[in-house]
Amino acid sequence: MGDESGLTDPVTGFAYPAAWVKRCTNAGRREVAAGRSVLTASGRVLRRGYTTGTTAAASCKAAVISLDRPLDRVALTLPCGLPAILPACASGGIATVVKDPGDYPGDATGGLAFVATAVRKDTGILFHAGEGIGRFARDTPRYRQGDPAVSPPAYASILRAIEEGMQECGFSGIEVTLSIPHGMEIGQRTLNPRIGVEGGISVLGSTGFVEPWDNHLAASALERVKAARQPVLTTGRLGMRFSHLRYPDGDIVLVGARIGEAIAAAEGRTVILCGLPALILRFIEPHILEGTGCATVEEFSRDPGFSAVVSRILADYRRRAPLVHVVLVDRDGTVVGESA
Repeated sequence: MGDESGLTDPVTGFAYPAAWVKRCTNAGRREVAAGRSVLTASGRVLRRGYTTGTTAAASCKAAVISLDRPLDRVALTLPCGLPAILPACASGGIATVVKDPGDYPGDATGGLAFVATAVRKDTGILFHAGEGIGRFARDTPRYRQGDPAVSPPAYASILRAIEEGMQECGFSGIEVTLSIPHGMEIGQRTLNPRIGVEGGISVLGSTGFVEPWDNHLAASALERVKAARQPVLTTGRLGMRFSHLRYPDGDIVLVGARIGEAIAAAEGRTVILCGLPALILRFIEPHILEGTGCATVEEFSRDPGFSAVVSRILADYRRRAPLVHVVLVDRDGTVVGESA
């Protein structure tokens, strides 16, 4: 699969089929090879956007550097290891970076301004999540009530960006406050209220990129499944990472929430479905949370009866879909449920 094309996505490791590459322009191939865009089955190139985590990191780094000099762009190394340059408006310790959604029309946070303010201090780094960043309304398996909704990868990216700005300017200490004007309003349009995050948006991002999940890319994902010798379906970036480790000879395809369509695209072949529990369990059993009092599958996973429920659901699904081998992993890659 993709052996003749010589074009591989540096973000996902996916080798594009030669037929797709032939339909693409040379300029498009360069963007795809650099990881800034993805190639679809039709040859159309879709531009990746930047996550809220990347936008936050860029704003914070720009604010730090602007204490030394004004700037209109800022360079970052994304969590996936690729370089990026984002436009910025920064001077006097205040920086604004506008979130770029790429070719993803459904990005609710696209166009939001991320504003960071930096002041020098004697030593060390202080980071504050300010206005417009959501906070957890109750305890979850990973966060305590009142914690800002900033994921560990995004937080690490922000701290790394601040450190880079400090090193570039020779600063020994800095205090940075990040705010997102209109974040509270936009947060109401996201899934945050359903997962117990109030007062703003979440700052997230495991690769640094937003995938352009429109109909073109969805169609290409299904084409990838059809072309796969050993289809391994996964729902997100962590699932993709662990799928590559567990199934190095498999054709790993990121399908998001389109699990049913992807299984159908396999056309009767055996499929491995590997990833974090939430999307997969809700696909298999849409009513899994009814009567639990939990807002999310992750929250339900703390319940003593969770393992028994998962075992029952997977056993039932194995009878209904014997060609689908489900492997549920946690965020450390440990298998927490399997339908075999």
